Amino acid sequence: MNFTGLIIAVTTFLVIGLFHPIVIKSEYHFGTRCWWVFALAGIVFIAVSLAVRNDILSPVLGVVGCSCLWSILELFQQRERVRKGWFPMNPKRKGDY
Repeated sequence: MNFTGLIIAVTTFLVIGLFHPIVIKSEYHFGTRCWWVFALAGIVFIAVSLAVRNDILSPVLGVVGCSCLWSILELFQQRERVRKGWFPMNPKRKGDY
């Protein structure tokens, strides 16, 4: 039996699920000014995924890299969710909203 696809699918599910709270916490503590960290991490993970020859690790690193890049969009959307009152605002950063 070949479990490669199942391993990649489960790992992808876990990575995407992990990035939701990361984006929420990042926006709460740092606002949108940390977008470049996600961009840099995404580029690094994608570059490493291109260099790795492992059939499981390479796609997983690619998923992490793309999730980092997608998190940039989610970070700005999270700011809008906070403005609408759907998520708590950091009282130390009221001027950002």
